[in-house]
Amino acid sequence: MSTADNPAPSEPKKPLSRELVLATALELVDDEGLEALTMRRLGQQLGRDPMSLYRYAKNRAELLDGVSELVLNELPINPGDPDWQAQLRRIAHDLRELALRHPNVVPLLVTRPLSTPLGMRPLGTLRPLEQILSLLIDAGFAPSDALHVYRAYYGYLYGHILNELQEFIVDPVENEALLRLGLHRLPPKEFRHLRDLAPVLADYNGMAELDEGITILLAGLTERLSPMPRRDTT
Repeated sequence: MSTADNPAPSEPKKPLSRELVLATALELVDDEGLEALTMRRLGQQLGRDPMSLYRYAKNRAELLDGVSELVLNELPINPGDPDWQAQLRRIAHDLRELALRHPNVVPLLVTRPLSTPLGMRPLGTLRPLEQILSLLIDAGFAPSDALHVYRAYYGYLYGHILNELQEFIVDPVENEALLRLGLHRLPPKEFRHLRDLAPVLADYNGMAELDEGITILLAGLTERLSPMPRRDTT
């Protein structure tokens, strides 16, 4: 008897849970972009009736918030680190790597909070703020200064990440920088400086660029907002 007469039994579906729904939603966003994330499409991905998903997210907005929390949960922060500068540098590199793993989620992390008052945002998206404030206040910064540091820090990080994700190489095997970046298409008289900078632009190193910027930022913050000696909690 052939195997066609006795097809292998299909693998049983995993029980639905919020963790499974959000993990699948994140996979969908990673593969197809934010626009693809709908209850109907997610239901297809899970092989379930879309109506069954409303138990885990009451609408698409809540689904997007859940995806944001899931991604930010991948960001390790140690608010008890006595070296606040080293901790902020490490968080910066970890956040960059996180963004490169989930580039389609970056616009969600950067722009979605703008439409929601701070106290109404998902708790998972607020934990990095609370943890970094704790790190800085324990290091001796006044609470208001710690908030200034956080704003400047994350403003730089998100700006860098968005800029790095835009460093699109048209033809990665082309040796000529102008052609590699597609800058030869720009009118020479209107974009002279941009075309002249082609070798520098083509040699872009996101990790090194981030580290250089963090060094400048931390040096300025240390000079402007010198923290008091770290409190002894023992």
